[in-house]
Amino acid sequence: MKHEDGSWSGISIDLWRDIATEMGLSYTLQEESLAGMLEGVSDGTYAAAVAALTVTAERERQMDFSHPFYSSGLSIAVPPEGQGAWLSVVKRFFTLQFVTAVMALLLVLLVIGVLVWLFERRRNEQFAGAAVNGIGSGLWWSAVTMTTVGYGDKAPLTLGGRLVALVWMFASIIIISSFTAAIASSLTVGQLSSGISGPQDLYRSHTGSVKNSASMAYLESRHISATGFDSVQQGLAALARGELDAFVYDQPLLQYFAETDFRGRIQVLANDFRRQDYAIALPENSALKEPIDRQLLNQLESAAWQQQVARYLGLDDI
Repeated sequence: MKHEDGSWSGISIDLWRDIATEMGLSYTLQEESLAGMLEGVSDGTYAAAVAALTVTAERERQMDFSHPFYSSGLSIAVPPEGQGAWLSVVKRFFTLQFVTAVMALLLVLLVIGVLVWLFERRRNEQFAGAAVNGIGSGLWWSAVTMTTVGYGDKAPLTLGGRLVALVWMFASIIIISSFTAAIASSLTVGQLSSGISGPQDLYRSHTGSVKNSASMAYLESRHISATGFDSVQQGLAALARGELDAFVYDQPLLQYFAETDFRGRIQVLANDFRRQDYAIALPENSALKEPIDRQLLNQLESAAWQQQVARYLGLDDI
């Protein structure tokens, strides 16, 4: 990872530095997106790509890889426990479906209010006055009647008005029951959708991942709809803002960011899935492959490598 001061850090970067030092290689680090790294190595623009690059069959057809230097799996980042459910519930009140239902209900109340006003405006002082005031009184009466509050401040006197009131009383029982059930169902579904414990729960969640990554390929192979982001940081930022229910990516990186940039704002599920082997990507038939493999194996057996793993990932060993 490149910092604002131009320095670089990371478990794969430190490993590459040690390998290059032992081999006497001079190099320049270039910041690049995941897709840019893969394309650059494939067409020979870059002599190597060093990052949390997962070895896959598709990538192997386009480039070579060193021996794996770390094996892990995919994992899921979610909002901190308890936060996701409430965010999901709150967001339900601002969905198009909820707003549409409220507007439809207001329209029905207005129609009933207008009907009562038409019958009552000439013989009932409670609905008299200007059209705006009379219709407003009718709207107020229809809302009070529907909710069974029954203030008694307004009541129809004419035969037509009372017939409308009679029909509206019975209709209100059905409408308010249906509306209440719809709201309760929506909120319950929202609370359930936040309970993500594994990949099986992603089908009913708003999920994110990194574009062109092995994790995105996994989601697509399982027909799980996911929003693609250019980087892990962008995806986790969206998760922290409540725009996502879950973010899927390599477990070590998620754990790293959960303890650094997003500490207290996300949590990573303990269980992982879909094994991921990290390796250094090289152009096909690269002369560096054999020397890098030899130095890589030496580094993996060293105490310094164990210390790097513990420092970055909080693990004692691999």
